[in-house]
Amino acid sequence: MIEIKDVSKWYGHTQVLDGCSTQVADGEVVVVCGPSGSGKSTLIKTVNGLEPFQKGEILVDGVSVGAKTTNLPKLRASIGMVFQSFELFPHLSVMKNLSIAQQKVLGRSAQEAGSRAETLLARVGLAAHRDKFPGQLSGGQQQRVAIARALAMDPVAMLFDEPTSALDPEMVTEVLDVMVDLASEGMTMMVVTHEMGFARKVADRVIFMDVGKIVEDCSKDAFFGQLEERSERAQLFLSKILPH
Repeated sequence: MIEIKDVSKWYGHTQVLDGCSTQVADGEVVVVCGPSGSGKSTLIKTVNGLEPFQKGEILVDGVSVGAKTTNLPKLRASIGMVFQSFELFPHLSVMKNLSIAQQKVLGRSAQEAGSRAETLLARVGLAAHRDKFPGQLSGGQQQRVAIARALAMDPVAMLFDEPTSALDPEMVTEVLDVMVDLASEGMTMMVVTHEMGFARKVADRVIFMDVGKIVEDCSKDAFFGQLEERSERAQLFLSKILPH
């Protein structure tokens, strides 16, 4: 579903991605982890063209992200993206947040969009909050709305950029539960996260990045269970986070 081939990116003279190559199969869940500044968020944002890249190729469902002929808005509409900071429209109700892109981008009628929105709000446990505004919701509720909004576009894959890092600890579980359900239903997912419990439970593969490079790309069982075979940098990272 997603192919990343030898992708490199620079900000001015600073290289932030260095020859990154990996792939995500249809229905696969891949967790991307690593220290701050390792390029995780940048990598995931190149997948739907939010971050341009100077070298390499990325294909999503056979479509080249970097090609000048590619209709990026259309491509982005088919890739759900959930951000750290929710990115909901504060002046629109929850229902409007879920409906507006369906109508504007997919051309659905108000009735169709509303029906889809109601189904997804029920799925993430927020049907009772349909007429509220984002500011009236907790952080965990806002992030679940953001997930529902992404799903409303019927994406072929979902990208998550540290979706729980801005949440209070009590709210993390309610968001991860929705993501676990998505994974169990076969959604193709790339997830940048520090939640190693989620990675152990749901991931098919784990990618570990450091200084813009993919250092490890292996099954979750190999990543967590065969520490002696991991790179020195990955072992150091795991030694600091796993005890907690």
